Amino acid sequence: MKPASFDYVRAESVEHAVQTLSGADGDGKIIAGGQSLMPMMNFRLVKPSVLVDINRIAGLDRIELRGDRMALGALVRHRMTAEDALIAEHIPVLHHAMKHVAHLTVRNRGTFCGSVCHADPAAEVPMMSLLLNGSIHIVSERGKRVLSAGDFFVGSLMTALEPDELVTEIEVDRLPAGTGWAFEEFARRHGDYALAAVAITMERQNGVATNVRIGLMGVGETPTRMPQLEAMLEGSEVTERTLEEVVDALRSAIEPNSDLNASADYRRYLAGTLTRRALSDAWLRARDMQS
Repeated sequence: MKPASFDYVRAESVEHAVQTLSGADGDGKIIAGGQSLMPMMNFRLVKPSVLVDINRIAGLDRIELRGDRMALGALVRHRMTAEDALIAEHIPVLHHAMKHVAHLTVRNRGTFCGSVCHADPAAEVPMMSLLLNGSIHIVSERGKRVLSAGDFFVGSLMTALEPDELVTEIEVDRLPAGTGWAFEEFARRHGDYALAAVAITMERQNGVATNVRIGLMGVGETPTRMPQLEAMLEGSEVTERTLEEVVDALRSAIEPNSDLNASADYRRYLAGTLTRRALSDAWLRARDMQS
C-alpha cells in the first residue's frame, strides 16, 4: 500500500511548524520519527493533506535536568533516551524500560514525544510518562499550554492534542536517591507489543513504603495509574500478605480487553503476576531513609 498524496513542508522553526499546521484546516500531521505515522499512512488509516517535518528545528533534541524534573525534547529519539547518562542516573526505571521499546530501527528513528502523542495503550513510553507525572508542553498559533499525562491520554490512540498543536517537550520526575524501582513486561518476542507490563517506584522510610507509584499498560484503553493500590501500600511494609492483597485488588480493579493475542482473563492474571514480581523487586531496591 502507498499513502494518499500529500504536501511536504520542512519546518525551520517551531513558529513555522505551527503556522503550517494552522493553515492545514485540521489535516496536517507532524513527522519526526514517523515510525507509527508512516505505516498508518501506507494503510490509509490517516490521510494528511500536509506533513510538517520538524527534524531541522534546532534545540528539540535535548535532554535536560531541571531541578527535580527531566525534560525531553520533541526530537529526542528512543535510542538517545536509552543511552543518556542523566536518564540512567536519575530515572533508572525509564532507562530500563527503554530496552523493551520495539526494535533497533524503530529506536533509532522513533521519538519519546512521538510515542506519547501516538498514545498506543500497549507501548512503554506513554505508561512511563504517566508513571513519572509527565507534563506535556504544547504550542500552537493560539498560544502555549501544559497538560498532565493523565489529562493528555483520552483513549486508545487518542489524546487531547488539537490538530493545530505541536508537542515541543515532555517533562517527567527524576527519582530521589534511594528510590526503589522495577519494570516487568511480557511479550511473545523481544520488541513486540507487550501483552501486559507494570512499572513501579517507591521510597522506603523507617521500614515502610512511601510515595508509591504503580503504572500498567496493555490492560485498558490508555496507560493506567493505580491510585487505590498505591494507597494500600503507602505506610506499609511489603510482605507476602501485602503482596497477595494488592494482587487480588488489582485483578478485581482492571478490565482488560480480549483480542487475537490474549483473552481478558489471561491479561488479568498476567498483570497480577507481573505486579507481584515488580513490587518485590522495587521493595528490595529501595534504601531506607530514616526520618
